[in-house]
Amino acid sequence: MGVGVSIFFLTLGAILRFAIEPDVLGEDVHIDVIGLIFMIVGAVGIVLSVVLAPKRGQTSDDRLMHRENTPPDA
Repeated sequence: MGVGVSIFFLTLGAILRFAIEPDVLGEDVHIDVIGLIFMIVGAVGIVLSVVLAPKRGQTSDDRLMHRENTPPDA
């Protein structure tokens, strides 16, 4: 999940949590709890994207360096 998708989940969760009345879909569906879950998923996604981004960039650089240092097949 990228940063953009995470921001989308965070925004959607905030809208469901704070902008919509909790009983709009009836008493059986707790829309505010669903919004809170989306906000948590979005926040975790942003944290994971930031933490894993340097590792992702490092592996692509390593592959590029390996490709440049490998002699061409004759």
